[in-house]
Amino acid sequence: MHGSAKRRPGFTLIELLVVIAIIAILIGLLVPAVQQVRAAAARATCQNNMKQMGLGLHNYHDSYKRFPPGCASDQAPFGSGGGWGSSWMVFILPYIDQGPLYSRWQLTSGNSGYTNANNRTAQSGLVIPIYRCPSTTLPDTATWGTVAMVPNYAGIMGDAGIIPGVATGSVAGGSGIGNNSGVLTWNSQVRITAITDGTSNTIMVGENSAIYIDNGPTQQPTLTPTGQYGWMMGFGPATTAPPSGDNRCFNCLTVRYAINMNGTAASAANGLNSDCGVNFPINSAHTGGANVVFADGSVQFLSNSITLDVLGRLATRNDGQTTGYTP
Repeated sequence: MHGSAKRRPGFTLIELLVVIAIIAILIGLLVPAVQQVRAAAARATCQNNMKQMGLGLHNYHDSYKRFPPGCASDQAPFGSGGGWGSSWMVFILPYIDQGPLYSRWQLTSGNSGYTNANNRTAQSGLVIPIYRCPSTTLPDTATWGTVAMVPNYAGIMGDAGIIPGVATGSVAGGSGIGNNSGVLTWNSQVRITAITDGTSNTIMVGENSAIYIDNGPTQQPTLTPTGQYGWMMGFGPATTAPPSGDNRCFNCLTVRYAINMNGTAASAANGLNSDCGVNFPINSAHTGGANVVFADGSVQFLSNSITLDVLGRLATRNDGQTTGYTP
C-alpha cells in the first residue's frame, strides 16, 4: 500500500515577497534613525569641543586677568618683532592639554603665526581634535608654505553695523568689515568686567565648519592654494589696524550675515571671497543652526532662524541693548 507523499512546509513566492518588503520597510525606517543618532552624537562632540575651548579661554583669563586676543600681532604684550602674529587658538594651547606645543612656540621673532620656520615645523600636519568639528565638510589640513590644520571655530570680533549705535571698521579691499566690539578681536585685552552686556548675553566663539573660501560667482565653497594660513595665523603689524589698514583678522569673524548664510550675491561680494573671510557667517554642517560659546563658558546651539539684529547684539559685549534672546 502506497501512502501519500508528505508535503514539506515552505514559503510561497507571495509570502517571500511580503517578508522582503517588510524587511525593506524596516531598513528604510532604521537608516534615518541611525543617521539622526550619529548627527546628534557629532553635535554633542562639537559642543564638548567648544566647552573645552570656553574653559581654556577662562583659564587664560584667570592667568592673565584678560581674555587672549582673537588675533594678535607680534608686538608687546603678545610678542616682539612687529610681524603677523598668532591666533587665540595658539594662546590657549597650555589650557587645552597642548602645553608641549606652546612651549615650542616662538613669539619673539615676528610673523609667529605666518612664516616662522620653527612654528611651522612644530605644527606641521598636526590636527588638534577639539579645534575640529566631527561633522565638518572641510579637510583636516591645507598647504600654504606648510601643512596647517584648517580650524572649525572662529573668535567673534563683534557686529558689522547690524545694530544701531555700534561703531564699525571700514571696508578695505576684499577683507570685509572688521570690528572690535566683541570679546576676541585684533590685539584685544578684554576683561570680564568689560563685558557689560553680561557674559551670558555675549558670544565669543562660533562654528566655522562648513565654509572656508567661496569660489566667486559659482558660489561653491572650495579650498584654494592661496590664503590657507591655517589655525595659527593672527593679525598684522600696527599699520594694518582697522580702519586705516587692510582689516585682515585671521581665525576671527565679525557678524554681518545670518547663521549658515551662503550662496547669495551679497555674501560672495562682501568678505567670503577674501583670503581670511572676516565676514564669513557663523556656519556649521549641523542641521538647523550652529554652536557658539558664550563668554560665561556655556555652549548653546543657535538656530538659523535667529534674527540678524539679535545675533549682532549677542556678538557685541557692550552695546547696552537687550537682545530679546532666550536659550
